[in-house]
Amino acid sequence: MAKYSVNKVPSDILILIAQNVVALRKEQGWTQQDLAEKSDVSYGSIKRFEQSGQISFESLLKIVESLRRLSEFENILTPPKESQRIKQLFESY
Repeated sequence: MAKYSVNKVPSDILILIAQNVVALRKEQGWTQQDLAEKSDVSYGSIKRFEQSGQISFESLLKIVESLRRLSEFENILTPPKESQRIKQLFESY
């Protein structure tokens, strides 16, 4: 978590995602090498990601796909529908 804030910063989220990937990998009974082979991401990248949260977005998506969780990324950053946008405008006044 951020050192002096209650809000999470990007590095906090990366660490959390890495921890979740470790849990999912272990749930599958996979080693880091297994995950590397199944995702086509290098073993070194897997190891670094699990330790530090650092990874390219493309490699993260490959890992998530190999864990059958890619659909969870499909709706992030989706713009609100027009009706929701209008409602938000009126709520802000």
